[in-house]
This record gives sequence, structure tokens and C-alpha cells, in this order.
Amino acid sequence: MKTDLELALECAVNVYHRYAVQRPIDDYLSRREFSKLLKETAEPFLRNTVPPNTSTDSYIAQLFAKADANRDGRLKFTEFLTTLSLVAIDAHNRFHEGSGDDHDHDHDHGHGHGHGLGIASRTPHRI
Repeated sequence: MKTDLELALECAVNVYHRYAVQRPIDDYLSRREFSKLLKETAEPFLRNTVPPNTSTDSYIAQLFAKADANRDGRLKFTEFLTTLSLVAIDAHNRFHEGSGDDHDHDHDHGHGHGHGLGIASRTPHRI
């Protein structure tokens, strides 16, 4: 039986390829494909991670701009993974803002203080 993490990683690869091989058939996500991917597969999750006073479309545009490291207007798989990490970090930070946690720690390291995929407990949607 696969672990939750194995399933999540496998899903990320499969979702990327499902959208990256649309027209034109290539192994990249255009800005349009990237937006469509997030809106069709993660919009409820994104609504809970979007920074305050930012629309979902604006947030998606910001994510694309940050992830498009070589500025070619499309995302290769490694750039897409960067995007997933940015969304996960935003979700993690939003979790702490809403959870009442008063601990102050650096959010770019691994830690295990019991909340795992805590964002799922705040929303009816799972990652």
C-alpha cells in the first residue's frame, strides 16, 4: 500500500503531465495551462492560501512569475515543483495565522509538531 506522501507525489506528477501535454503537445505548462491546472484541481485549496486582498487570478500570476526561473513564459516540471512548494509554504503560514499558535519559528525547515497537513482540517478539501 502506498503512503499518503507517495500518493501525493504521484498525483503531482500525473496532474502536471495531464495539463502539460495539451496543445501544443510538449512537456511544459504555458501560463494558460498553469492557470487552468490550478483552477480545475486546486482552487478550493488556493482560496485558503491566497494572501489577503489578493484575487485567485492575481495569486496564480504571482506564482507563475516566481516559478518561471528562466523567464521563458512556460514552466518545466522542476519549476512546477517550485510552485507547489510556494503554495505549500503559503498554506503552512496561513495555518499558523488561523490556528492561534503563538510559537515563532522559521517556516523553511522540516518540523514535526503534530499538525501535518493541518490545512485540510480547516477546509473540507484535501490536498
